[in-house]
Amino acid sequence: MVTGAAGPVPLRVAYDAARGGRWTSLRGGGREWLWRGPEPGRHDVRPDDAFIDAGGLEECLPTVRGRPDHGEVWSRPWRTTAPGTVVIERPTFTVTRRITDSDGVVVADYRLAADPGHRFVWAAHALLDLSAGARLDAPAGTLTRLHPEAAALLPPAAWPAGSPWLTGPWPAPAGLALDTLGPDDGTALGAVLLDCPRVQVTDGADRLTLELECDGQPRSTALWRNLNGWPAAAPYRSVGVEPMLGAAFDLADAGPSDAAVVPPAGEVAWRLTISAHRFHRGRSR
Repeated sequence: MVTGAAGPVPLRVAYDAARGGRWTSLRGGGREWLWRGPEPGRHDVRPDDAFIDAGGLEECLPTVRGRPDHGEVWSRPWRTTAPGTVVIERPTFTVTRRITDSDGVVVADYRLAADPGHRFVWAAHALLDLSAGARLDAPAGTLTRLHPEAAALLPPAAWPAGSPWLTGPWPAPAGLALDTLGPDDGTALGAVLLDCPRVQVTDGADRLTLELECDGQPRSTALWRNLNGWPAAAPYRSVGVEPMLGAAFDLADAGPSDAAVVPPAGEVAWRLTISAHRFHRGRSR
């Protein structure tokens, strides 16, 4: 059995600055947390190409869905300015990211500079390598937005006409239990847990904690739960647990409080912290 005591597991991260700043590894205790996808061609991507699902953690900005798909920055090179620090400059914004680890805890500090009033959505699009028994732990009752692909899993006419989402309480908005992440059942859906900056993923004896800090901006956690349901022609399994600034996948759908907004100072700073623990195994009684 797994007892209640858990010890920290030091994590190490690797990334590819030349290809969108993509995190290619998040490893600790002999385990690789980041899933690697089946899609070839990631190294040949040109700016604004259609998204290629190569796995890892992609930086999505200034949108996740919409145009361009998964944002502008995943398909462009980032410039290295110091050890662990990369920068990408776009016509309307500049982003700096610095990744460090302190006692095995991975800390990613971001800073976006843009004109005051600039609106954006950012997500750390982390696809995780998880077993069918994994679960996502978040505060019960957290308001959660289901996105349109979930409509096919609901009773007829359950979806609000003309709405980009349906909102209900975690862990089962509209009666769909989302906290369990498998086994494969041929479904795929996206959801956003509102005002939820900290979640934990538990898989066997291992637990991964993701926490987002940012003053004055909407903080959420997005979930992409693809249990061999997407794409239709050749489905596979992929599970994304994605700390995000904003409350909507598509910036075009974001209402006044659903996107991050650059304040008069011209900058938004945020921090993503990722840590891991492993539970001790004992004998069953």
